[in-house]
Amino acid sequence: MSDSSAELPYACGRPCLRGRLRATPDDFQVRETLGFALEGAGEHVWLWVRKRDANTDWVARRLAERAGVPAGAVGYAGLKDRRAVTEQWFSVHLPGRPEPDWTGGPDAGFTVLTAVRHPRKLRRGALAGNVFRIVARDLGGDPAELTERLSLIAANGTPNYFGEQRFGREGGNLERAEAMLRGEETVRDRHRRGLYLSAARSALFNAVLARRIGDRTWNQPLPGEVLMLAGSHSIFSAAEPDETIRRRVAEFDLHPTGPLWGAGELLSGGRVRELEEAIAATMPVFRAGLAAEGLRQERRALRLMVRDAEVELPNPGTAILSFGLPAGAYATAVLRELIQPLDGTDG
Repeated sequence: MSDSSAELPYACGRPCLRGRLRATPDDFQVRETLGFALEGAGEHVWLWVRKRDANTDWVARRLAERAGVPAGAVGYAGLKDRRAVTEQWFSVHLPGRPEPDWTGGPDAGFTVLTAVRHPRKLRRGALAGNVFRIVARDLGGDPAELTERLSLIAANGTPNYFGEQRFGREGGNLERAEAMLRGEETVRDRHRRGLYLSAARSALFNAVLARRIGDRTWNQPLPGEVLMLAGSHSIFSAAEPDETIRRRVAEFDLHPTGPLWGAGELLSGGRVRELEEAIAATMPVFRAGLAAEGLRQERRALRLMVRDAEVELPNPGTAILSFGLPAGAYATAVLRELIQPLDGTDG
């Protein structure tokens, strides 16, 4: 089983431009933006960390070892790409305890740049977004297409697919998820179990979004739509979208949503529910298993808005892309609408 990005429909049609992505980790750079200030005092030490070609969970475990605390005492807002250079926050719970030498240790994959105290643990999703700087090399095609497509995406948004990294190498997380939910494999590790459940949920969401892109309704409110207020996770249902709702969707104040599957009734109704139930029926193991695991029905915006998009063309065959995305969004969802990756590179 796989969830290949190449098999999903494109909002702007498949791009003609091809290029090499992530030729080195330095070609894919990510920096978190918190959106709030740290207080400078409290039980938790927040660490601003730069990692290179390193897994986020691995860094968290190394920090826990360095501080002499359980892995659960370390928090982070989200998993970041391994083959990349990323700057992100971690928190370590150290109530009334001295801090270790954060600059010490033999770990070559990361560096602690800053340490600040704060009263609360860093929770998943607790950030404003991420800023990306991505280098594409060995470009083949007209670079003007890249500029035109990025401008179009910045103005109109792009499909909010979950990226391929959610599904593991060659869709391995989905295969493990299916085996686990069928009862064919026991997964006791809490972290890995969460990865597999997230992969199954994400596959269902991507399938719904793909259908709506095919129907050309991914950026339009339908009867029974669940709408999300831009810049928040606030949602409400619209049995029959009126002109005000259609205008607010067109102005990007509201976004249509798709399901993050779980127990209970779908939050959608009417035509939207019919579509979502039909898609879920094609993945019965995931549909039943996610509900049985006790996850609750949630929603995710179908449309992703890109901030501060820029393109630099420093020399023939090379492009540097810069843009910002909200928390939970994947840069690969933007890149796939811009560049077809050359064989052996990420998309």
